[in-house]
Amino acid sequence: LAKNWKTYVRTQIAEYIHGDVLEVGAGIGSTTVALHDGSARHWVCLEPDANLAARLLGRLSACTGLPTPSIVVGSLNAFADYPCFDCILYIDVLEHIEDDYRQIETASRLVRPGGYIVILSPAHRWLFSEFDKNIGHLRRYNKPKLSKLKPNGWIEQKLSYLDSIGILLSLANVVALRQTMPTAAQILTWDRLCIPFSRLVDRLLLGALGKSILAVWRKR
Repeated sequence: LAKNWKTYVRTQIAEYIHGDVLEVGAGIGSTTVALHDGSARHWVCLEPDANLAARLLGRLSACTGLPTPSIVVGSLNAFADYPCFDCILYIDVLEHIEDDYRQIETASRLVRPGGYIVILSPAHRWLFSEFDKNIGHLRRYNKPKLSKLKPNGWIEQKLSYLDSIGILLSLANVVALRQTMPTAAQILTWDRLCIPFSRLVDRLLLGALGKSILAVWRKR
């Protein structure tokens, strides 16, 4: 449903997605379909839930015109502990992982020199809602909290908030609606009306405000 949002995210991170890419927590493939455009040499989807991985396989098998990504069921421990990827993606995933520090520390050892870790997560503890609880979010990040996870010696390429207009909708849910899940109509309204305005306002505010946070770190 959120096509404009996925397109917006892709414009923010496309330049960092190249070579051998690992997508952590691929789920049923919404992010994969949105970001995997054939520019990467090889795309690996890592998903710990076997049932979701099966659905992911079915979805990706139905896609034509692009190389089919590899699917690995498990955790980062499934990979040998040496640099084998040029980009590791955590798109709406890190907030679900209990030990986020160790997760990033492990991921950093799998990235080749000059490669990237890209993180997109929900922002601001004060926006934590019934929706967050319902879908298994353990936390929301702000810039200082997320920056603490940056591996030693890595370079911060980007750290900014996205979707400034969406803050109003999230705050309304925290204060008044208290929904555990948005309706399809609400998602479409946000995606079709709010995201185009957010793209303009985010640019004017230089990433200083938004309901999501994006970090890109580069290995020296």
